[in-house]
Amino acid sequence: MSTCFLTLLFFLQSLYQSLKKLLEYGGNVEQDMMLTYQISHTDLFGNPILYDLKDQGDQIPVTEDNRQEFVDVYADYILNTSVESQFKAFKKGFLMVTKESPLKYLFRPEEVEMLICGSRKLDFEALEKTTEYDGGYSKDSQIIRDFWETIHSFGEEQKRLFLQFTTGTDRAPVGGLGKLKMIIAKNGSDTDRYFRQIIR
Repeated sequence: MSTCFLTLLFFLQSLYQSLKKLLEYGGNVEQDMMLTYQISHTDLFGNPILYDLKDQGDQIPVTEDNRQEFVDVYADYILNTSVESQFKAFKKGFLMVTKESPLKYLFRPEEVEMLICGSRKLDFEALEKTTEYDGGYSKDSQIIRDFWETIHSFGEEQKRLFLQFTTGTDRAPVGGLGKLKMIIAKNGSDTDRYFRQIIR
C-alpha cells in the first residue's frame, strides 16, 4: 500500500471521527468548538488551503441547529468538490480510450467496475489452493492447517478485513482469489511470526 494512500486513509478516518463527535456533542457547539463554514486543509504539496463551504463561510458559525448541514456539505466537499478536477481528468482519459472502442458495447457499468475495482465475491478455497509455502512450511504443516482452518471459520466481514490487511483491498482481482499469488514463509526461527507475501 502506498504512503500516499495510507496518508489519505488516515486523514479520512480522522475526519470521520471528528465529524461524528461533532454530531454527538452534548454541549454548546457554537461556544465550545468555535467552528465556522470555512475549513482548512493542505494540498498535495503541503500548502494550506482555506475553503468556504458556503458564501462568506468564515462568518457563519456552526451551531447545534446547523451541524448536520455542516457535516453534509463538508463531506460533499471532501468526496466530490475537492477531487472534481482529478475526476474530470480521469473521465476524459477513460472516454478517450473507450469512445471509439467496442469496450462500451461489450461491458455493462457493473462489469467495468469489477474490472477496475475487483470482485466482492471471495473464494478463500481458491486462495488456499494457489498459496505457496517457503522456509520449511508446507500445506501439511500444522500451523498452516490451523491458519486455513481459522481463515475459513471467519465471517464475511472478517474475511474482507483479512484481505484488506494482506492486499490493500477488500476485493478479489478479476478471476477471483485464485489469481493472487500468496506465499507463506517462516520469518526467522520457529518461535517467530510467519511472513506472508501477496503478489497481484
